[in-house]
Amino acid sequence: MTSIMASVKRLKFYAIAVFFLWVKTYVLYKICFNIESTNVLQEFILMINPLSSSILILGLALFFREKHREVMLIGISFVASLVLYFNVLYFRFFSDFITWPVLFQTSNAQDIQGSMTELMGIADFLIFTDVIILLLLSVKGSIPLVVSKKSDKGFIFSLALLLFFANLALAQVERPQLLTRSFDRELLVKNIGMFNYHAYDLYLQSESKAQRVFADSSEIIEVKNYANAKYKRANPDFLGVAEGKNVIVLSLESLQSFVINNKVNGEEITPFLNDLIKESYYFDNFYHQTEQGKTSDSEFIVDNSMFGRDSGAVFFTHATNEYHALPEILGKNGIYTSVLHPNNKSFWNRDMMYQALGYDKFYDIDSFDVTEENSVGWGLKDVDFFEQSIDILKSQPEPYYSKLITLTNHFPFELEEEDRLIDEYDSNSRTLNRYFPTVRYMDRAIEVFFERLKEEGLYEQSIFILYGDHYGISANHNKAMAMYLNKSEITPYDTVQLQRVPLIIHVPGQTKHEVNHTVSGQIDLKPTIMHLLGLEPKQDIQFGTDVFSENRQSLAVLRDGSFITEDYVFTENTCYRKGSGLETDIAHCEPFLNKTMQDLDYSDKVLFGDLLRYYQEH
Repeated sequence: MTSIMASVKRLKFYAIAVFFLWVKTYVLYKICFNIESTNVLQEFILMINPLSSSILILGLALFFREKHREVMLIGISFVASLVLYFNVLYFRFFSDFITWPVLFQTSNAQDIQGSMTELMGIADFLIFTDVIILLLLSVKGSIPLVVSKKSDKGFIFSLALLLFFANLALAQVERPQLLTRSFDRELLVKNIGMFNYHAYDLYLQSESKAQRVFADSSEIIEVKNYANAKYKRANPDFLGVAEGKNVIVLSLESLQSFVINNKVNGEEITPFLNDLIKESYYFDNFYHQTEQGKTSDSEFIVDNSMFGRDSGAVFFTHATNEYHALPEILGKNGIYTSVLHPNNKSFWNRDMMYQALGYDKFYDIDSFDVTEENSVGWGLKDVDFFEQSIDILKSQPEPYYSKLITLTNHFPFELEEEDRLIDEYDSNSRTLNRYFPTVRYMDRAIEVFFERLKEEGLYEQSIFILYGDHYGISANHNKAMAMYLNKSEITPYDTVQLQRVPLIIHVPGQTKHEVNHTVSGQIDLKPTIMHLLGLEPKQDIQFGTDVFSENRQSLAVLRDGSFITEDYVFTENTCYRKGSGLETDIAHCEPFLNKTMQDLDYSDKVLFGDLLRYYQEH
């Protein structure tokens, strides 16, 4: 103890910096990241986990010459504060923590600048208060950083490692197999700390890169056998109903199911979609399955019937993979394929990824007349986008498969006064308040699109698939969401249920319409679309099931390991009874746990190993 106190006295400036970073990280856990504990041990782990990384990171300054140590210590403190702040900004919208792939998605930086500005607050400068204090102490020179013994460096790093392994041991007691649950980033941060999580994430990303190098063609056989075993044949009533017709897919930005057939301030939020549902097949238990890739994740899942990554975006990290995607398959069957999206072609690396997926044409921002007058938020307004898309659709060879991706209903949900068809909601969440008018505007835009299609004679010769791409309102707005839904609180069960997004399949001329309650997800759309077009992908590798197939298993697996069945919801290691939302014996959920993990593991094996490059060999 005497030795420790002597070292602390010699390293007073360093010790102050460590204390600041440690306490600041813990405070941010509680205030900005809303990390909760259910017992004393969890809270103790949460409190101590920033300490070892603070000691280790700031200890790097001690390896510089004595005259540079204070400057380096302040510099490292500033960089560590930036890491925390970037995570705070990211968490405010996505309720998630940054991963290394996200950091390297620099081509999106300019496009998201407006959203980031919306997330910033004047009080954020407090995160850098300790850096300012350290700078003042350094200028004053009253507490110099002096290392008078060579053993101090060894002592510091030994102490950091000792604390880390003690922290890890306690975390393993509290949460067994912690490091195998890499898809649960909050769990990792909660137990090993923010900076240790980022180090572990770097290891995981390096490991995933290595998987491709060491993969071989034999691995595809096991995956193919698994996929074939779960394949369900098409329902004869729906097989080929779209054959010879155009397929128009609408990817609806940030549209969640809770607004469907619902009102705000006494006004319908989605009047057109509500009416369209009455003339369509509507799936009210359909879930988005995206993670950090958001819209690009939904595109990948729909086109491949595979899961995206648990971190980052496949569109960036695996654009050079071989795929057996829906556009490629349709192209080989004489169907022209395209994407219409009035954004920069490089955003989400779409220009590269669309080639890998086999699309014939990408109509990006250069294909549209985009002006300051017809733009808001992230770009071209939805009404103008749909209006201008008519001529593009008319110019395409038929039959075609075209996906249109909307923009207006995107965070921060900006809308000009002239386009507001309903008033904002009144709650403590500006984001939720503004969400309703932009959803209403998108609904009107879709109505305009259908009207124009009918005028141009394109409606009767097409079928329509409309789906929400991902959530619009994150868990950071739970208090306001609970108020809107008339609930006392939003539980983990409610959070999963809020991941439902609309799926509407509209076939002009069909007299049979229904609300289908089967539990399904975006991963099920590829086999569904193929069956509607009369194609049966018996030997295709896919992890979804046609939503119309008879005897399909009613199940949706989310990327974080949660899943939903007809009767139960499993999330955060807890089993809930569907409907009541009450916790129940985990034994009810256990029969589905193995399949959930197999789906995720096999999909990851195909993706990280680039196994589809061996597809033709078997």
